[in-house]
Amino acid sequence: MINHHYTSRIFNNFDTKHLRGDIFGGVTAAVVSLPMALAFGVASGAGPVAGLYGAVLVGLFAALFGGTSTLISEPTGPMTVVMTAVLTTMMANNPENGMAMAFTVVMIAGVFQIFLGLLKLGKYITLMPYSVISGFMSGIGVILIILQIAPFLGQAAPPGGVTGTLGALPSLWANIQPLETLLGGLTLVILVFMPKAWAKLIPPQLVVLVLVTLISLFFFSAHDIRRIGEIPLGLPTIYVPTFSQEQLVTMILDGMVLGTLGCIDSLLTAMIADSLTRQEHKSNRELVGQGIGNVVSGLFGGLPGAGATMGTVVNIQAGARSALSGVTRAVVLLVIVLGAARLTQYIPLAVLAGIALKVGFNILDWSFIKRAHKIPKHALFIMYGVMLLTVFFDLIVAVGLGVFIANILTIERLSELQTKNVKAFSDAGDDVPLTTEEKKYLDSANGQVLLVYLSGPMIFGVSKAIAREHRTIQRYQSIVMDLSDVPLIDTTISLAIENTIKGAVDSKRHVFIVKPRTQAKITLQRLGVFELIPGTQLCETRLEALAKATESKAQ
Repeated sequence: MINHHYTSRIFNNFDTKHLRGDIFGGVTAAVVSLPMALAFGVASGAGPVAGLYGAVLVGLFAALFGGTSTLISEPTGPMTVVMTAVLTTMMANNPENGMAMAFTVVMIAGVFQIFLGLLKLGKYITLMPYSVISGFMSGIGVILIILQIAPFLGQAAPPGGVTGTLGALPSLWANIQPLETLLGGLTLVILVFMPKAWAKLIPPQLVVLVLVTLISLFFFSAHDIRRIGEIPLGLPTIYVPTFSQEQLVTMILDGMVLGTLGCIDSLLTAMIADSLTRQEHKSNRELVGQGIGNVVSGLFGGLPGAGATMGTVVNIQAGARSALSGVTRAVVLLVIVLGAARLTQYIPLAVLAGIALKVGFNILDWSFIKRAHKIPKHALFIMYGVMLLTVFFDLIVAVGLGVFIANILTIERLSELQTKNVKAFSDAGDDVPLTTEEKKYLDSANGQVLLVYLSGPMIFGVSKAIAREHRTIQRYQSIVMDLSDVPLIDTTISLAIENTIKGAVDSKRHVFIVKPRTQAKITLQRLGVFELIPGTQLCETRLEALAKATESKAQ
C-alpha cells in the first residue's frame, strides 16, 4: 500500500478532485506552449528542438517535484536571453564542445536551484527592490527585441549579440527581405489586435503560427522564404557534462545567473498563481523541482525553463487546481510535437521572430515606465541604470550593483529616520516624554543628569548620532541610558553604546542603563557591555535609573 504522506513529501500536490479541470488546463497550456517553445528555441540559437524538449522536460519534472500546484514551467523570455548569451560565448571560445558546455551551464543552474531549495532560501529570493527587478526584466525585454531585429528583417543574426546587431543596423536595413518582414509584421498585427474574446478561446500565438504559415505556403510558395526546416525528433541527444578549465569560472557564474533568474521568475509566477487559486505555494520545494527540471533538460539538450506567467494563468483559467495539469501538459505537448513534427518545418523564421518580439515588448515593465514621472528619482535612477547595464554590460553586475545601491539608499533613509529616535534631555521641558514623577527627578538634578533615550530598532547608520552624544557627556555628572524601547540592536550600535559608556566611566561619571528588550539585551550581554558598570547601575525602569542618578549626583 502506498503511503500518501510519504509520497506527498516527495511529489507535488496531485489531486483527482479536479480531474476534468486539470486535464483541460494541461491541454490548453500545451497548445499555448508549442509556438513559444519553437520561437525561443530558434531565438536562442540552439534550434527549435531545444525549445521543445525544454518545454516538455522542465514542465514535467517541475510539475512532479515542485511546490506550486498549478505552475506551468517552460522556456521563458528572460531565460532564453541569458541562454543565448551563454551559447554564443561558449561556441565562440570552444567550437567543438561549445554546445555541450552551454547545456552543462543549464545543468549547473539546476543544481544551484536545488541547493537554494535544500538550504531553504526560497523566501529570500524575491526579497529584492522592485526597481531592480523592473530594470532587470525591462533590460531582458530590450535584449530580446534587439536580437529579433535581424530575423524579423529576413536575415541571419550578426555576431556580437546586442552591440553587434545595433552596429549592423544599416546593413540589415539595406538588405531587408520585404516578404519575410511582411510576414513578421502580419504576425505582430494579429498578436496585438486580435480581440480579447477570441484570445480566450484560442491562443493568439497558435493562430499566427498556423495562419501566417498557411499564407506563406499558399501565396508565396514560389519565393525563397527562410523556414524552420525539418526537426530531427528521434531520441534526444544526451549531453554529458563538459567543462573547460579556461571557462570553468565563467560557466559556474553563468549557471548561477541562470539559476537565480529562474528562481525569481518561478517564485514571482508562483505568487501570481497563489492569488488566483487562493492556495499557498512551497517556495523551497518549488526551487528543488525547478532545479531537477533544468538538470534533466540540460542533460537532454533542452533550453532552461522557469515558471511562465502566461501558461500558468491559462492553466488556472481553464480549471486546473493540481500538479496533474502540469504533467498532462508535458505529455500532451510531447504527443503534439511528435505527431506534428513534419508540419513545423514549414513555419517561417520571421513568424517566430514576430512572436518573440511581442514577448520582448510584454516583458518591458510598462506599468513602471508609464508612471516614471511619479516615481522618486532614486528609484527611477536604479531602474534605468539596471536596465542599461543589463542590455549593454553584464547581468550579474546589473543586479548586484542595483541591489547594492538600492540597499545603501534604503539604509541612509532608515538611518535618517532612526537618528530622530536618539534623544538627550537634561531638563524636563514640555516636549520630554516622561511621567510626572520622572520629570521631578530630572528637574531636581539641576542639569547635572543627562538622559539619553533610544527607541525603535537600531542599525549601524545611527552610530554617528550616538557618537555625538558621547562628546557631550563630559558636561554631566551622571548619565542615564534608556534602552527600554529598543527591540533590536546590531553590533555596530552595541559597540557605539559601549564606547559611550567607557568614555563616561573613564571620566568618573556615573552611568545607569535601563535594560532593553530581550533580543537587544542578549546582543549587549554577549559583547559584555553590561560588565562595564556595577550591577546596581543596571535598572529595570527609567524611574529607578533617574532616582539613582539623582542620588549619585547629590553625593
